[in-house]
Amino acid sequence: MSLNSPLSGSVKSRFGGFGKSRSKIFAVVAIVSSVPFLLSTFAASVTVGSGNLTFGQGSQQAVACDGQVYVAVGQEWKSAPTQTDATNGFFRVRSVTVSNVDLVACQNTKLRVRLIDSAGKEIQLGGTAGATVLQIAVPSSDVQVSTSDPAVLGLGYLTGDGNVISGVMNAAVSLSTAGTSIYDGSMLNANSADVTFYLDPTQSTVNIDGQSVGRVTVESVDNPKPR
Repeated sequence: MSLNSPLSGSVKSRFGGFGKSRSKIFAVVAIVSSVPFLLSTFAASVTVGSGNLTFGQGSQQAVACDGQVYVAVGQEWKSAPTQTDATNGFFRVRSVTVSNVDLVACQNTKLRVRLIDSAGKEIQLGGTAGATVLQIAVPSSDVQVSTSDPAVLGLGYLTGDGNVISGVMNAAVSLSTAGTSIYDGSMLNANSADVTFYLDPTQSTVNIDGQSVGRVTVESVDNPKPR
């Protein structure tokens, strides 16, 4: 039986909108309680600030606070049975992880992620209309530590043009400087951290079909300290 996973074949969407480079998608499958969890590693042209990008297997180089970061999109099976098909469902986008982030170099910046569909339209990431961007503020400290506190990280929703949206927060976030990277299993530290945005851990409000995602973008913007 085919589960109609977006990871079952090659993805031929453009990432970042630069040139005609094409991307491939790789899946690592873990079976937990008979529920498949898939971590897809996008060969993404991730936008971090501005600069020339190098297309590769999930890597890019840019003129920004960090010259090289990686993106992994986590998906899991979302059961949606119907009267005619008890096995119906889809692969739901669970998380977006930005790996190899140099938190020390990226102090006084904000990181933003968004998902773009195959038609070039931003996908809503929150329960409030217009919430198409998730953002955190990188802590301003030379001693970066792991945290999942949304208040410390300033987790919030934005519109596509950068306006702050208030309302119920469905998302969660985790900044990890210890352990191993979700992207490639390398050791994490303050100069090579994972930042994971969880779209809706409860699966009650935000359930995005992975097949609808054409590309992922990550941006860094200035967040200067108040004088």
